[in-house]
Amino acid sequence: MRKSLIVISGPSGAGKTTVIKKLLQDRELKDKILFSVSHTTRKKREGEKEGEDYFFVSEKEFREMIQKGEFLEWAEVHGNLYGTHKNNVEKAEEENKILLLDIDVQGAEKIRQKMREKAVFVFIRPSSVDELKKRLISRGDTPEKEIEKRIKDAQKEIEEENKFDFVVINDKLEHAFEKLKEIVKKVISENQK
Repeated sequence: MRKSLIVISGPSGAGKTTVIKKLLQDRELKDKILFSVSHTTRKKREGEKEGEDYFFVSEKEFREMIQKGEFLEWAEVHGNLYGTHKNNVEKAEEENKILLLDIDVQGAEKIRQKMREKAVFVFIRPSSVDELKKRLISRGDTPEKEIEKRIKDAQKEIEEENKFDFVVINDKLEHAFEKLKEIVKKVISENQK
């Protein structure tokens, strides 16, 4: 069966977004992949763009979308709501592209339950919890109490990595990017058989 989704998950601060952005700019792949822009209720971070990084909506709007059944999956993470709109999947299929999803472990599990046969699951994690803590601190936008909560959540999420098809350790950005690119190319190649 054709794989139409690549679900990329891992703890907050593991570098998922950075690696994915690099992948989307890759000349060899950019016409074959599409990024699934999630909806969220969290506040926009400096440098983030509406419709490119996320669709930023109010909690009321998000809950109305849940009621209408508009999400393929959604979850509450660190007190904010995140969801993958069904339109993203339809658009990728219409354009015959692989849809990349940057979602948390809860969301990945929901996709696994609904669309296991259409998806490849990749877990990205830092080389250590200490490295993760350094990354979260260096962002400069997360209060210390929140960082501690995210570290605890990350430790639980890392325990789930054995449920994923691939694990990429993001110790060096270039290495993680090459590994993820290799996975994407393999999925594209398998689909062409």
